[in-house]
Amino acid sequence: MDWTPGGRSSDLEDRRGGGGFGIGGGGLGIGGFVIVLLLSLVFHRNFFSLLGVGGGEQAQTANSRPVNDPAEEPEVQFVSFVLDDAQKNWTEILAQRNIRYPHAKLVLFRDRIASGCGMAQSATGPFYCPEDQKVYIDLGFYDELKKRFGAPGDFAQAYVLAHEIGHHVQNVLGIEEQMQQAVDRGANRNDMSVRLELQADCFAGIWAHTTDQRQMLDAGDAKEAINAAAAVGDDRLQRMSGRGVSPEKFTHGSSEQRMHWFEQGFSSGNIASCNTFAQ
Repeated sequence: MDWTPGGRSSDLEDRRGGGGFGIGGGGLGIGGFVIVLLLSLVFHRNFFSLLGVGGGEQAQTANSRPVNDPAEEPEVQFVSFVLDDAQKNWTEILAQRNIRYPHAKLVLFRDRIASGCGMAQSATGPFYCPEDQKVYIDLGFYDELKKRFGAPGDFAQAYVLAHEIGHHVQNVLGIEEQMQQAVDRGANRNDMSVRLELQADCFAGIWAHTTDQRQMLDAGDAKEAINAAAAVGDDRLQRMSGRGVSPEKFTHGSSEQRMHWFEQGFSSGNIASCNTFAQ
Protein backbone atom coordinates (compact mmCIF):
# COMPACT_ATOMS: atom_id res chain seq x y z
CA MET A 1 0.00 0.00 0.00
CA ASP A 2 1.28 3.44 -0.92
CA TRP A 3 1.27 5.45 2.30
CA THR A 4 3.47 8.02 3.99
CA PRO A 5 4.44 7.66 7.67
CA GLY A 6 3.26 10.74 9.51
CA GLY A 7 3.38 10.09 13.22
CA ARG A 8 0.46 9.12 15.43
CA SER A 9 -3.22 9.81 14.98
CA SER A 10 -4.89 12.21 17.40
CA ASP A 11 -7.58 9.50 17.69
CA LEU A 12 -5.11 6.92 19.01
CA GLU A 13 -4.86 5.97 22.69
CA ASP A 14 -1.72 4.05 23.60
CA ARG A 15 -2.51 1.90 26.63
CA ARG A 16 0.11 -0.80 26.12
CA GLY A 17 1.65 -0.32 29.56
CA GLY A 18 0.78 -2.84 32.27
CA GLY A 19 -1.48 -5.01 30.13
CA GLY A 20 -4.51 -2.79 30.83
CA PHE A 21 -5.02 -3.95 34.44
CA GLY A 22 -2.20 -2.28 36.37
CA ILE A 23 -2.21 -4.76 39.29
CA GLY A 24 -0.22 -3.26 42.09
CA GLY A 25 -0.20 0.15 40.38
CA GLY A 26 -1.84 3.34 41.62
CA GLY A 27 -1.85 2.03 45.21
CA LEU A 28 -4.35 -0.77 44.55
CA GLY A 29 -3.84 -3.96 46.47
CA ILE A 30 -5.20 -7.33 45.36
CA GLY A 31 -8.44 -6.80 47.28
CA GLY A 32 -8.97 -3.36 45.82
CA PHE A 33 -8.17 -4.63 42.36
CA VAL A 34 -10.82 -7.37 42.65
CA ILE A 35 -13.46 -4.85 43.80
CA VAL A 36 -12.73 -2.45 40.94
CA LEU A 37 -12.70 -5.35 38.49
CA LEU A 38 -16.14 -6.51 39.66
CA LEU A 39 -17.52 -2.98 39.40
CA SER A 40 -16.16 -2.69 35.86
CA LEU A 41 -17.79 -5.99 34.87
CA VAL A 42 -21.15 -5.18 36.48
CA PHE A 43 -21.50 -1.64 35.17
CA HIS A 44 -19.61 -2.20 31.86
CA ARG A 45 -17.40 0.77 32.59
CA ASN A 46 -13.65 1.09 33.05
CA PHE A 47 -13.41 2.11 36.71
CA PHE A 48 -9.64 1.54 36.55
CA SER A 49 -9.32 4.61 34.33
CA LEU A 50 -11.11 6.70 36.97
CA LEU A 51 -8.40 5.72 39.44
CA GLY A 52 -5.58 6.37 36.98
CA VAL A 53 -4.76 2.68 36.69
CA GLY A 54 -4.12 0.92 33.42
CA GLY A 55 -4.55 4.01 31.24
CA GLY A 56 -1.03 4.23 29.83
CA GLU A 57 0.81 3.83 33.16
CA GLN A 58 4.39 2.62 33.07
CA ALA A 59 3.66 -0.40 35.29
CA GLN A 60 4.28 -3.64 33.40
CA THR A 61 3.47 -7.28 33.90
CA ALA A 62 6.31 -9.76 33.82
CA ASN A 63 5.61 -10.90 30.25
CA SER A 64 4.61 -7.54 28.73
CA ARG A 65 6.63 -5.89 25.99
CA PRO A 66 8.01 -2.40 26.62
CA VAL A 67 5.70 0.58 26.41
CA ASN A 68 6.32 2.41 23.13
CA ASP A 69 8.47 -0.47 21.87
CA PRO A 70 10.51 1.10 19.01
CA ALA A 71 10.11 -2.13 17.03
CA GLU A 72 6.34 -1.55 16.94
CA GLU A 73 6.46 2.11 15.98
CA PRO A 74 6.15 1.45 12.21
CA GLU A 75 2.94 -0.53 12.89
CA VAL A 76 1.68 2.22 15.21
CA GLN A 77 2.18 4.79 12.45
CA PHE A 78 0.59 2.49 9.87
CA VAL A 79 -2.58 1.86 11.89
CA SER A 80 -2.66 5.61 12.60
CA PHE A 81 -2.60 6.29 8.87
CA VAL A 82 -5.33 3.73 8.11
CA LEU A 83 -7.45 5.03 10.98
CA ASP A 84 -7.23 8.65 9.86
CA ASP A 85 -7.72 7.83 6.19
CA ALA A 86 -10.73 5.57 6.79
CA GLN A 87 -12.39 8.09 9.11
CA LYS A 88 -11.78 10.96 6.70
CA ASN A 89 -13.48 8.96 3.96
CA TRP A 90 -16.44 7.94 6.09
CA THR A 91 -16.87 11.57 7.13
CA GLU A 92 -17.17 12.49 3.44
CA ILE A 93 -19.39 9.53 2.53
CA LEU A 94 -21.87 10.11 5.35
CA ALA A 95 -21.88 13.86 4.77
CA GLN A 96 -23.46 13.09 1.39
CA ARG A 97 -26.38 11.70 3.43
CA ASN A 98 -26.36 14.69 5.79
CA ILE A 99 -25.12 12.43 8.59
CA ARG A 100 -22.41 13.62 10.95
CA TYR A 101 -19.64 11.08 11.50
CA PRO A 102 -18.11 11.24 15.03
CA HIS A 103 -14.61 9.79 15.10
CA ALA A 104 -13.95 6.50 16.82
CA LYS A 105 -10.86 6.11 18.99
CA LEU A 106 -8.27 3.37 18.48
CA VAL A 107 -6.89 1.85 21.67
CA LEU A 108 -3.63 -0.10 21.58
CA PHE A 109 -3.26 -2.52 24.48
CA ARG A 110 -1.30 -5.52 25.74
CA ASP A 111 -2.75 -8.87 26.77
CA ARG A 112 -6.00 -7.69 28.41
CA ILE A 113 -7.92 -4.50 28.97
CA ALA A 114 -11.04 -3.03 30.58
CA SER A 115 -13.25 -1.51 27.87
CA GLY A 116 -16.67 0.08 27.90
CA CYS A 117 -17.99 -3.38 26.96
CA GLY A 118 -16.25 -5.18 29.82
CA MET A 119 -12.91 -6.93 30.21
CA ALA A 120 -11.27 -8.34 27.07
CA GLN A 121 -8.15 -10.30 26.19
CA SER A 122 -5.85 -10.30 23.18
CA ALA A 123 -7.01 -13.84 22.43
CA THR A 124 -10.42 -12.48 21.40
CA GLY A 125 -8.78 -10.49 18.61
CA PRO A 126 -9.45 -6.86 17.62
CA PHE A 127 -12.92 -5.62 18.53
CA TYR A 128 -15.15 -2.57 18.47
CA CYS A 129 -17.07 -1.48 21.56
CA PRO A 130 -20.21 0.55 20.74
CA GLU A 131 -20.56 1.63 24.37
CA ASP A 132 -17.43 3.81 24.27
CA GLN A 133 -17.06 4.01 20.45
CA LYS A 134 -13.52 2.64 20.53
CA VAL A 135 -11.64 0.00 18.55
CA TYR A 136 -9.26 -2.17 20.59
CA ILE A 137 -6.21 -3.86 19.06
CA ASP A 138 -3.22 -5.68 20.49
CA LEU A 139 -0.60 -5.24 17.77
CA GLY A 140 0.52 -8.80 18.47
CA PHE A 141 -2.58 -9.90 16.54
CA TYR A 142 -0.90 -8.89 13.31
CA ASP A 143 1.86 -11.44 13.96
CA GLU A 144 -0.89 -14.03 14.51
CA LEU A 145 -2.59 -12.97 11.29
CA LYS A 146 0.61 -13.52 9.36
CA LYS A 147 2.08 -16.59 11.06
CA ARG A 148 -0.92 -18.53 12.36
CA PHE A 149 -3.59 -17.57 9.85
CA GLY A 150 -1.33 -17.26 6.80
CA ALA A 151 -2.48 -13.77 5.83
CA PRO A 152 0.59 -11.50 5.55
CA GLY A 153 0.82 -8.01 4.09
CA ASP A 154 0.12 -4.46 5.13
CA PHE A 155 -3.25 -4.36 3.39
CA ALA A 156 -4.32 -7.47 5.30
CA GLN A 157 -3.62 -5.45 8.45
CA ALA A 158 -5.50 -2.49 7.00
CA TYR A 159 -8.53 -4.70 6.29
CA VAL A 160 -8.72 -5.75 9.96
CA LEU A 161 -8.86 -2.14 11.17
CA ALA A 162 -11.21 -1.06 8.36
CA HIS A 163 -13.58 -3.88 9.39
CA GLU A 164 -13.68 -2.60 12.97
CA ILE A 165 -14.25 0.97 11.77
CA GLY A 166 -17.07 -0.54 9.71
CA HIS A 167 -18.72 -1.52 13.01
CA HIS A 168 -18.43 2.10 14.14
CA VAL A 169 -20.17 3.19 10.94
CA GLN A 170 -22.95 0.70 11.73
CA ASN A 171 -23.25 2.22 15.19
CA VAL A 172 -23.44 5.74 13.74
CA LEU A 173 -26.14 4.65 11.26
CA GLY A 174 -28.16 2.89 13.97
CA ILE A 175 -27.72 -0.54 12.38
CA GLU A 176 -26.21 -2.05 15.53
CA GLU A 177 -29.23 -0.95 17.57
CA GLN A 178 -31.66 -2.26 14.94
CA MET A 179 -29.92 -5.64 15.02
CA GLN A 180 -30.27 -5.83 18.81
CA GLN A 181 -33.95 -4.93 18.53
CA ALA A 182 -34.46 -7.71 15.99
CA VAL A 183 -32.85 -10.19 18.40
CA ASP A 184 -35.12 -8.93 21.20
CA ARG A 185 -38.11 -9.64 18.94
CA GLY A 186 -36.97 -13.22 18.47
CA ALA A 187 -34.50 -13.17 15.57
CA ASN A 188 -31.67 -15.69 15.80
CA ARG A 189 -28.74 -14.00 17.52
CA ASN A 190 -26.04 -15.89 15.61
CA ASP A 191 -27.70 -15.18 12.27
CA MET A 192 -27.96 -11.47 13.10
CA SER A 193 -24.34 -11.44 14.26
CA VAL A 194 -23.19 -12.99 10.98
CA ARG A 195 -25.11 -10.39 8.97
CA LEU A 196 -23.63 -7.57 11.05
CA GLU A 197 -20.09 -8.89 10.63
CA LEU A 198 -20.47 -9.42 6.88
CA GLN A 199 -21.72 -5.88 6.48
CA ALA A 200 -18.63 -4.63 8.34
CA ASP A 201 -16.57 -6.61 5.80
CA CYS A 202 -18.48 -4.87 3.01
CA PHE A 203 -17.87 -1.48 4.62
CA ALA A 204 -14.16 -2.34 4.81
CA GLY A 205 -14.38 -3.02 1.09
CA ILE A 206 -15.90 0.44 0.52
CA TRP A 207 -12.87 2.06 2.15
CA ALA A 208 -10.58 -0.18 0.08
CA HIS A 209 -12.49 1.02 -3.00
CA THR A 210 -11.60 4.62 -2.15
CA THR A 211 -7.92 3.76 -1.81
CA ASP A 212 -8.02 2.05 -5.20
CA GLN A 213 -9.68 5.10 -6.74
CA ARG A 214 -6.86 7.24 -5.36
CA GLN A 215 -4.25 4.84 -6.79
CA MET A 216 -2.87 3.96 -3.37
CA LEU A 217 -2.92 0.18 -3.85
CA ASP A 218 0.06 -1.84 -5.00
CA ALA A 219 -0.33 -4.98 -7.08
CA GLY A 220 -1.68 -7.73 -4.83
CA ASP A 221 -2.98 -5.47 -2.06
CA ALA A 222 -6.63 -6.31 -2.66
CA LYS A 223 -5.70 -10.00 -2.67
CA GLU A 224 -4.06 -9.56 0.74
CA ALA A 225 -7.30 -8.21 2.18
CA ILE A 226 -9.36 -10.99 0.57
CA ASN A 227 -6.95 -13.59 1.96
CA ALA A 228 -7.30 -12.06 5.42
CA ALA A 229 -11.10 -12.17 5.16
CA ALA A 230 -10.91 -15.84 4.20
CA ALA A 231 -8.39 -16.59 6.97
CA VAL A 232 -10.82 -15.57 9.72
CA GLY A 233 -13.94 -17.25 8.35
CA ASP A 234 -15.86 -19.25 10.95
CA ASP A 235 -15.58 -22.49 8.99
CA ARG A 236 -11.80 -22.19 8.76
CA LEU A 237 -11.46 -21.30 12.44
CA GLN A 238 -13.60 -24.29 13.40
CA ARG A 239 -11.39 -26.59 11.33
CA MET A 240 -8.24 -25.07 12.86
CA SER A 241 -9.60 -25.84 16.33
CA GLY A 242 -10.10 -29.49 15.35
CA ARG A 243 -13.88 -29.31 15.22
CA GLY A 244 -16.28 -30.07 12.41
CA VAL A 245 -17.90 -27.20 10.56
CA SER A 246 -21.15 -26.12 12.26
CA PRO A 247 -22.84 -23.28 10.33
CA GLU A 248 -25.44 -22.86 13.07
CA LYS A 249 -22.61 -21.74 15.38
CA PHE A 250 -21.21 -19.14 12.97
CA THR A 251 -20.97 -15.61 14.36
CA HIS A 252 -18.90 -13.90 11.62
CA GLY A 253 -19.63 -15.87 8.45
CA SER A 254 -17.78 -18.43 6.36
CA SER A 255 -14.57 -17.66 4.48
CA GLU A 256 -16.51 -17.59 1.22
CA GLN A 257 -19.10 -15.18 2.65
CA ARG A 258 -16.49 -12.86 4.09
CA MET A 259 -14.57 -12.73 0.83
CA HIS A 260 -17.78 -12.13 -1.13
CA TRP A 261 -18.93 -9.20 0.95
CA PHE A 262 -15.52 -7.53 1.05
CA GLU A 263 -15.37 -7.81 -2.73
CA GLN A 264 -18.94 -6.45 -2.94
CA GLY A 265 -17.93 -3.25 -1.14
CA PHE A 266 -14.63 -3.06 -3.00
CA SER A 267 -16.23 -3.29 -6.44
CA SER A 268 -19.21 -1.00 -5.76
CA GLY A 269 -17.98 1.55 -3.24
CA ASN A 270 -21.63 1.96 -2.30
CA ILE A 271 -23.35 1.57 1.09
CA ALA A 272 -26.56 0.40 -0.61
CA SER A 273 -24.74 -2.65 -1.96
CA CYS A 274 -23.87 -3.75 1.59
CA ASN A 275 -27.36 -4.66 2.80
CA THR A 276 -26.54 -8.09 4.20
CA PHE A 277 -29.81 -8.06 6.16
CA ALA A 278 -31.86 -8.24 2.96
CA GLN A 279 -30.24 -11.47 1.73
